[in-house]
Amino acid sequence: MSDFQASELSDDELAALRADLETRMESLRAAAADRDDVQKSVARVVLALVEFLRQLMERQAIRRMELGSLTPEEVERLGLGLMQLEETVREIAARFGLDASDLNLDLGPLGRLR
Repeated sequence: MSDFQASELSDDELAALRADLETRMESLRAAAADRDDVQKSVARVVLALVEFLRQLMERQAIRRMELGSLTPEEVERLGLGLMQLEETVREIAARFGLDASDLNLDLGPLGRLR
């Protein structure tokens, strides 16, 4: 096995290797950016659906509370659970650079979620 030394390469060979390395690095940067975009898009869809379900559960809880079908303990647990879920959604959204408007769904003829 021979010892490799940079001095064994000509200036043209070094330039070609540098150009190849820069091209490969640019491809890696582009792939990483695409991966981040895909992750952000997936996070947006998933969080929008979770937020939609959270709001549905909240409305159902309010209806049940107004009908008197929940005990005070159940009302307390539901309220705390829904608040924790909302906070978790906000925290995850912030990690992906999303805000509440990014999680708003267009429900067609029913309008927007918020």
